[in-house]
Amino acid sequence: MHKPNNYKKYIDNRIRINEAIRSPELRVVGPQGKNFGTMSRIDALQKASELKLDLIEISPKSTPPVAKIMDYGQYRYDLKQKASKAKAKANVTETKNIQVKIGTSDHDQQMKAKKVASWLKDGHRVRVDLFLWGRYKYMEVGFLKDRLERFLKVIPAEYKIADPIKKSPKGFSTTLEKSLKTKQQDKKKEILTTQKTTDKKNNPVSKSKKKSLDELMEIV
Repeated sequence: MHKPNNYKKYIDNRIRINEAIRSPELRVVGPQGKNFGTMSRIDALQKASELKLDLIEISPKSTPPVAKIMDYGQYRYDLKQKASKAKAKANVTETKNIQVKIGTSDHDQQMKAKKVASWLKDGHRVRVDLFLWGRYKYMEVGFLKDRLERFLKVIPAEYKIADPIKKSPKGFSTTLEKSLKTKQQDKKKEILTTQKTTDKKNNPVSKSKKKSLDELMEIV
C-alpha cells in the first residue's frame, strides 16, 4: 500500500494511520466494532485495503497497540464531536461581580438579582458589593448590612454564602456560590433525563402498537 499524499500530516498530528503505523503486531477492531483479534501489521493493512478503509492506531500504548479499521475522515469528525462535548461540560468557574447602591430602584435590583441567579446557575461564584459614597459611608453598620441582605433575599436562586458580609474598599461585600443542594438537584435531573432517553430507545414500540400486539396474542 502506497503512502497517502498527506502522510506527513498524520505523523505531525501524532495519529498513525496505514503505513505510518510501526508496530509489527496489532489488535484490530473492525468498522462495526467487530474484534478481528491480534494480527500482523501487514495482514491488518491488507484487511483495511480490502474494506477500502483506513487502518488507524487508536491506542498506541496498549500491548499490542490497538488499531481500528474505519474512514479517517469520520474518525477525525468523531474526535471533534467528543472534544466539543467535553468542552461544553467543562465547568469554567469565574468570580463575577455585581454592584448595588442604597438608592438603586426596585426594578434595577430585580434585574441585577436575575443576573446573579443566572451566573450562579452556570456555576460561577458571585461577589456582591454594596457601594457606598459620601454620607452613606458613615451610616450605621447594621443598617448598611441590612440593605445588602435585602438584595440577597430577592435573588431568584438557591445559593450559599461563601464569604460573609464584611467591610470592603467599596463599602460592604459578600460572595455567593451555587448551593450543594442545587447541584444535587441538577445532577438528579440529568440522570432522570438520561434514563427517559434510554427507556425510549429500549422501548421503541408505541402504546398503539403494543395494543395491537396484545390483541394478536389474544387471537392466537
